[in-house]
Amino acid sequence: MKEGLINLLKSSNILTDSEINHGIQYFEHQSFKKGKTLIRSGNICNWMAFVNAGILRNYYISSKAEEVTYCLTFPNRLISAFSSFITQKETFENIHALTDVELLVIQRKDYYDLMNSSKNWLKFSRYASEQAYIEMENRLLALQMESAKKRYEDLMKFNPNYIQEIPLKYLASYLGITQRHLSRLRKEIS
Repeated sequence: MKEGLINLLKSSNILTDSEINHGIQYFEHQSFKKGKTLIRSGNICNWMAFVNAGILRNYYISSKAEEVTYCLTFPNRLISAFSSFITQKETFENIHALTDVELLVIQRKDYYDLMNSSKNWLKFSRYASEQAYIEMENRLLALQMESAKKRYEDLMKFNPNYIQEIPLKYLASYLGITQRHLSRLRKEIS
């Protein structure tokens, strides 16, 4: 059950095997059904999770009272309402299970205890934060610099097994386009 998380931790080339074995004990398995909201805006996020299986979306409600999907999280990735997790302030976002999901969850207190347990865990935390920042910057730049077609092609290229499981309205929102535009793109690419 924890093999994917172990592989993620090993891939950083920062942690020793004993540090990994110690650290994975803090992560608890949790399952959620499709449609479950893991956190709602206005709450404080006290957890981070590794996605073993399933797809989640992070979204917020715009000033026009529309749901805007700004993040899709696929297996073998970390997920949280990160700004709330870090600052312990209320989150603006919601995290919603698009499919049944299997997570390995670590509570904030345990996460910080782990970071204080060794310099390598602190280095790993920095590494994970840097990777999350790079992903966020790439997403922002893609929205501003790339065409919708290119964004859709990239999503298909890197996550081909999951695209069909995401409802069109969420996929279109994530790509920053209308459902009609997405339907045209799909026909054009097929």
